[in-house]
Amino acid sequence: MNRVLPLSVGAVAILASATLMLVIVPGIQIHQQQASEELEPYTEQELAGREQYISLGCVYCHTQQPRSPEQTLADAAQGWGRASVAADYVYDKPHQLGTMRTGPDLLNVGARLPSIEWHLTHLYQPRAIFDWSIMPAYPFLFELKEEAVADDVVVKLPSEYRPEGKVVVATQEALDLSAYLISLKRTYPVEGALSGMRDQGYSSTEAK
Repeated sequence: MNRVLPLSVGAVAILASATLMLVIVPGIQIHQQQASEELEPYTEQELAGREQYISLGCVYCHTQQPRSPEQTLADAAQGWGRASVAADYVYDKPHQLGTMRTGPDLLNVGARLPSIEWHLTHLYQPRAIFDWSIMPAYPFLFELKEEAVADDVVVKLPSEYRPEGKVVVATQEALDLSAYLISLKRTYPVEGALSGMRDQGYSSTEAK
């Protein structure tokens, strides 16, 4: 019984220390991050598309965190952009860093693939672009119509994926999601954001 109090105090002290070092201090550091002047807040449409991205579980197969060459050469070699830094995610709540790469990293997909037509086709049927793709199709984000009307955005498809006698029209959800993906461009220099991170292996050359 004489050991209960010291053990309890020790356990509380360890828990408090871990909470301070692993939760509170990192939280303060993150909240002090300032967005780059070239990083724009998401528009209303892009935020709606981001909600689609989250609800569809895209984070389970795609990351949004290119790594530095010190960690892996593959990210840079595949054209996924410079290593990401904390300031890249100032407007991301919650962030979508991800841990799996069944598909490519998407933090700079808007720079690599800025065409809304491409994204709409890819969302409707990934195999229409890459016959080897294992990405699921999202036909429920589209409508099949006999013919398009003035404001409809018709999805361009190869003949083998085009429904006979129908046109595929993007819903607002598909347009929003495409707008969000196109907004993912973290290609600006981050010299200022890297100033406090040089001890972690980052260099200014990576930001170009």
